Amino acid sequence: MTIDTRTNATAVLAARRGGTRPGSLRRMLRSGQVRFGLVLIVVMLGFALIGPFVAPYDPNRTIAAPFAPPGHGLLLGADYLGRDVLSRVMSGGVNLAWMAPASAIATVVLGAAVGIVAAYYGGAVDVVLMRLMDVLLAFPALLFTLLFVSVIGPTPWLLVTLVTIGLAPGVARVIRGAALPLCSREFVRWSRSVGIPSRYILWREILPNLFSPLMVELGMRLMWSVGVLASMSFIGYGIQPPQSDWGLMVSENRNGLAGQPWAVVAPMLCIVLFTVGGNLIAEGAARVMGRTEEAN
Repeated sequence: MTIDTRTNATAVLAARRGGTRPGSLRRMLRSGQVRFGLVLIVVMLGFALIGPFVAPYDPNRTIAAPFAPPGHGLLLGADYLGRDVLSRVMSGGVNLAWMAPASAIATVVLGAAVGIVAAYYGGAVDVVLMRLMDVLLAFPALLFTLLFVSVIGPTPWLLVTLVTIGLAPGVARVIRGAALPLCSREFVRWSRSVGIPSRYILWREILPNLFSPLMVELGMRLMWSVGVLASMSFIGYGIQPPQSDWGLMVSENRNGLAGQPWAVVAPMLCIVLFTVGGNLIAEGAARVMGRTEEAN
């Protein structure tokens, strides 16, 4: 009798699961705002990844006078060392192109795992996990990253790890709040009472029902990851010279902004477009999710 009950419960959960994630994804992709944000992200990722291979000059080669204006084969002029600004911009997004998405994805995975587990088990598990998240939330992500990088050194994977740890508590809080009503639903209580494994309920039933808020969080954390990583490079604790990096370029050339603005404006524009793309996805997904909840 117990085996039959568990089998029936598994079948019910599998039936409920069908179409949850594809349906949410289709609704989001029908939003013009989300589609535009995705286009911006894809274009900027393509520019960052392909740019180094099609840059007109070696980004580290001095070919003109410092802060030379556009002209004489230099479309955007030269930077403070006389290097081609266009080549530096085209080569300067490759690190951000993988570090920001990696940080955003890892942040959402870690934060969602903590939030779902806290909401599902409750009690002491919830208290311990959420108090730990509160401690991490007390430190701004930029300050938290700067603290450890200044001691250990600015390696790319360390930056990704620190940004992930710094941003994950916010995701954990949001996902816990979204998961709490699900964990108190009758089908979850019934499934636990008949012995369905917790990992099955968490992975196959609760997680798919959180698809929409997870997509919103992914867009927001991508935007914040870009900001934190670019800021770290700007203050000298991110990508190190002579490598080309958008945040580093803004810092290096800010003293020549009045005479040769392109050395600062071009990399700033790239950072802004990358950030706006993530913001549009997050805001569009939130609107779609809100309309769906109102309809239900």
